[in-house]
Amino acid sequence: MGKKRDGGGLSKTQQAAKFLGVSVLAGAVLAGLALPAAGALGLTAKGTVEGFDEIPSDLKAPPLSERTIVQDADGAEIAKIYSRDRTVVDLKDMSPYVQKALVAIEDARFYEHGAVDMKGILRAVNRNAQSGGVSEGASTLTQQYVKNVFIEEAGNDPDKVAQATQQTIGRKIKELKYAIQVEQELGKRKILQNYLNITFFGQQAYGVEAASQRYFSKSAKDLSLGESALLAGLVQSPTRYDPLNNRDEATRRRNTVLQRMADLKDITQAQADEAAKQPIKLTVSRPKNGCITATNGAGFFCDYVRNVFLNDKTFGKTAKARAKRWNQGGLTIRTTLDPQTQKAVQASIGGHVHSDDQVASAATIVEPGTGKILGMGQSRPYGFGNHETVMNLSVNHDMGGGAGYQPGSTFKPLVAAAALDQGMSPYQEYSSPYRMQYPSPVQTCDGEWQGHDSTQNENKSEVGPYAMKEATAKSVNTYFVQMISDMGICPAVKMIEKMGIERADGKPLQEVPSMTLGVQEMSPLTMATAYAAFANDGTYCTPVAIASITDAAGKSMAVPQTDCQRAMSDNTAKTINALLKGVVEDGTGKEAGLSGRDSAGKTGTSDSRYAAWFVGYTPNMAGAVWVGDPMHKRKMFNITIGGTFHEKVYGADTPGPIWRDAMSGALAGRPAPSLPTVQIDDAGDGQPADDDKGKGKGKGKGGKGKPGKPGGGHGNRPGGGWHLPDILGHLQH
Repeated sequence: MGKKRDGGGLSKTQQAAKFLGVSVLAGAVLAGLALPAAGALGLTAKGTVEGFDEIPSDLKAPPLSERTIVQDADGAEIAKIYSRDRTVVDLKDMSPYVQKALVAIEDARFYEHGAVDMKGILRAVNRNAQSGGVSEGASTLTQQYVKNVFIEEAGNDPDKVAQATQQTIGRKIKELKYAIQVEQELGKRKILQNYLNITFFGQQAYGVEAASQRYFSKSAKDLSLGESALLAGLVQSPTRYDPLNNRDEATRRRNTVLQRMADLKDITQAQADEAAKQPIKLTVSRPKNGCITATNGAGFFCDYVRNVFLNDKTFGKTAKARAKRWNQGGLTIRTTLDPQTQKAVQASIGGHVHSDDQVASAATIVEPGTGKILGMGQSRPYGFGNHETVMNLSVNHDMGGGAGYQPGSTFKPLVAAAALDQGMSPYQEYSSPYRMQYPSPVQTCDGEWQGHDSTQNENKSEVGPYAMKEATAKSVNTYFVQMISDMGICPAVKMIEKMGIERADGKPLQEVPSMTLGVQEMSPLTMATAYAAFANDGTYCTPVAIASITDAAGKSMAVPQTDCQRAMSDNTAKTINALLKGVVEDGTGKEAGLSGRDSAGKTGTSDSRYAAWFVGYTPNMAGAVWVGDPMHKRKMFNITIGGTFHEKVYGADTPGPIWRDAMSGALAGRPAPSLPTVQIDDAGDGQPADDDKGKGKGKGKGGKGKPGKPGGGHGNRPGGGWHLPDILGHLQH
């Protein structure tokens, strides 16, 4: 063995011997595959290489990772998402020039040799020995393809990538055996096609189609001679020959490829010379990867779709399996996002809340009866820069959102629905003092709540007695506290669970009387889908974001379906519709009322004004709007939002108009059906409204202060009898 060179490294003799050792083995492999026992070749040294015969002979190439296209409901592209930007195409969809250029520069004898090119190996040994380094390799295109398969299988795992690319005799022998198998099974044209689809061309582009789009903004089938030579030259070193960052090196490399093609008679010398004279002309399409590139402000919805895929067992039994399928890509995901609705949501939010305001806003609109998410947006843009965020303020924490926000009085209709479904009349009257302690104890699902909490109404003038319609329109806190205390907490819990209500932070719901005032954190999506049940005759439908998915082969995949379950009687839903229509007609939500169509909704303001809400609906859309500080630090007193100064922020003065404008734009040109309601009037006659007669259930008549039965009787428990707080309220009044 020769001495090492000065400064370290192998001598020319040592380099030649090392290369020759691998070459001899390759020759033996090529000669017949009938190798003697591993020990005879010296292959049994532990940690060196497996016995050739022990290497599995079945190379299972993983599906190539490709870009996934996320579309809106009309099929327009929202975003491209990929772990590797690649579009697999057939050889016929690649320019003949790029096929010839790649073979010429990487493996000129590709069509003459088998899996291993002995002539190339000997030539490389000689030239490398003369140069004192590794100036020329000897891997065939087939071997390079096998290596790329190993790299593709490693994915983004750095340890596996290192193993797939390590320069060891063991890896080279594996590569050789698999290359032989590939040559036998695929043939030359298929190997070339696979190679051109799998290899890396720099600038995040995998495969010749993605590379052609990246550098020239055209399909690979339309590549010119010079463009083809440029791409073929990149394969050896995508960084060194990158035309975006090193134009001179890229030009020299391109011209080397052109001359090699001329030498091999793939083109004439005149063609090569003419192409070499031309300066490199690029039409670059910058990489557009991920939800950050989404159009129409749909980045957060796009991210929600990704989270649905990664969390729903429809797409794989384990989180690892789902992540692997997502990263593999090649999907076309048609979502439920309605472009008109999404545009209206973003326009409305932007018109009322600026991206650099101290507070933010988020809104979500869903379709009653289907659960389809039609629009989802917020004031803080999707991204990582100043005033940007990747936190989706519309959804729960486990789906990319935050910890949620107290919905305040928008929660009251959910508790009212429970009371009505238990038989309470909309004419039920409570004393509703300005300030009061919570009655204690109060029945829960598992026992009793006992405490000394107190609450008060927004204004001192709000003093009862009130019945349900007026209490809802004025959002009287003490009315609803008395209601849930009278009814018990368990019926309210069971109702809201049927309506899909869950805390945004993932914690269990607290069974406390204050839940009626919306003190537990919710997301806009949760509130929108709950209110959609009122518009859908009392039937709740789980939200869905994905309409269909096809894979790279055009095969349809199963997608999650909405699950619709009755949450309340249709009469309860109609009664809530009547109550909430009153809110937008002459209650706290007048600023949110829609012109020319039925609508209903409720304002909400959290304790200490950390958040303000409006949640409302029409027969065909339900939406929730939140405004507040995502970090729960900024109270909304003496604050400027969207250029308007507010001493105090209410659900009516910012969320309400956002909801009104978003819904108006979303519903423009669409049908305006009527909301089914029951008539609630001062006479105490709970009959169906004119457009719904014969469908309502139950009547409610009762004199003020007289004992009554379920469905009637002011100032009574549902089962009749005086309630002490009511007596005290009348005494105060």
